[in-house]
Amino acid sequence: MTKSDYKVIGVMSGTSLDGIDIIYATYTYNKFWEFEIEYAETIAYPKTWHSILSKLVKTSINNLQTIDNAYTEYLAQTILDFINRNHLEAIDFIASHGHTALHQPENTLTYQIGNQQLLAEKLNRKIVCDFRVQDVKLGGQGAPLVPIGDQLLFKDYDYCLNLGGFANISYERNNERIAFDICPVNIVLNYYVSNLGLAYDDNGHLASTGNVQYDLLVQLNELDFYKEQPPKSLGLEWVQFNCFAIIDARQIEIKDILRTYVEHIAIQISKILSHTNSRVLVTGGGVYNKFLMQRIRTLSNAIISIPDNEIVEYKEALIFGLLGILKDRGEVNCLKSVTGATRNHSSGKIMYPEMQN
Repeated sequence: MTKSDYKVIGVMSGTSLDGIDIIYATYTYNKFWEFEIEYAETIAYPKTWHSILSKLVKTSINNLQTIDNAYTEYLAQTILDFINRNHLEAIDFIASHGHTALHQPENTLTYQIGNQQLLAEKLNRKIVCDFRVQDVKLGGQGAPLVPIGDQLLFKDYDYCLNLGGFANISYERNNERIAFDICPVNIVLNYYVSNLGLAYDDNGHLASTGNVQYDLLVQLNELDFYKEQPPKSLGLEWVQFNCFAIIDARQIEIKDILRTYVEHIAIQISKILSHTNSRVLVTGGGVYNKFLMQRIRTLSNAIISIPDNEIVEYKEALIFGLLGILKDRGEVNCLKSVTGATRNHSSGKIMYPEMQN
């Protein structure tokens, strides 16, 4: 008989490099899914790992494999520390996203580091991980993966918008879930404020003091990606070859770069939130950028809802926990309407410590 309740550790590392998000949650199924987050933490990357991860796109496959080994070790220790710190005993399994090293679905390539068998060995626990590879093999984008969780856990909203390294959104259209990346967000904003020795633009204050550079804004808004129809997704490579290249070609003060880029984000998001009074759940670190949120509210006619901090910060880790459960149950956790794969499927791999095989 299929279980109806699970205790799972969900682990997520995003492109903004804020750190490793880890949650311990209870998931219960009774006609629909419910959850309760019991513990949640973000473990910031030490400078060494932050530097390594920020350069993955320029790293050869051979070197990536070496980094993968070291990162899996580091990830295992980080999760183990979380388990010990919170005295966790009842754990069905650990569902881990890993960290995206390469994402080129057009070349049938996606590579997540931190998903090696070593993770199961070091933690001596069942692991569900590597959720993207199968989808790419089936002709999909391998992203975004969160929409099935939006559909099952946050069904009361018309749109689920996440403002992380990238802005991504999911919603129902013609009785099927669609989702896609809208544009880069923190991956660009944080990159430019880092030149000032800052981790992020607190509340969007710096951006609010800048001036929109309209010629740059027009050039950003005219990027071909925004004309493509979903499914579609973005990666760090795209940002480097497009956004950074366009911005760095100009001699512009950082505060003006930030102001212009915030306007760009708000414009791209408002194009999607086109229905008046739509209920929009907004999560991700971008919600703390008050100036960005103000511009999104101003340019759209939507009802913007920001949930409590646990959901804002840990929604993706929470949903990867659910993806792990669906994989463990042999149920669909990846939607072809979202990724463009040839069929709905149950994605990911399940690993056990060798002694339990």
